Amino acid sequence: MITKNHFVSLAYELRDVNNELIEETDEKNPLEFICGQGQMLEYFEMNLLGLNAGDSFDFCLPAARAYGETREEMIVRLPREIFRDMDEEDLAVGNLLPMQDSMGRRLSGTIKEIDNDIVTMDFNHRLSGVDLHFKGRILHTRAATDEELERLGAHACGGCHSCGSDSGCCH
Repeated sequence: MITKNHFVSLAYELRDVNNELIEETDEKNPLEFICGQGQMLEYFEMNLLGLNAGDSFDFCLPAARAYGETREEMIVRLPREIFRDMDEEDLAVGNLLPMQDSMGRRLSGTIKEIDNDIVTMDFNHRLSGVDLHFKGRILHTRAATDEELERLGAHACGGCHSCGSDSGCCH
């Protein structure tokens, strides 16, 4: 049964409110994580608590309980000159670019618009503002080993910085 500190393996599909497929996994390439360790969305995990191997799930998470609402202050206009060393093919609308803020934290932004002098970037999560529908099946669950928990502790945002945080990973 899924509880905190249990290893979970599952197959699922993730769709938006328009039933468009966003992501899916299967039994050959399952999603695997340890419950209660901050690897997954909190409300995603809450919907799985108490389930066993073989159980199915089908639930929706409103944007506010998933990746949050889109925040206008996360959409910024930057001088095009800061991209001068970038290949032109990489500087295209829709591309996701790794960047760094003024404090040296790493973050990713999607190019929304480019004009002669300004590049408009969106630093919201790509699924912010999106209600999510998860449907799938639990393949396997067991208590996580001490080694697995120790390994997770060693990666508790002590260096990945891909989420832009020095204090806690938001993946």
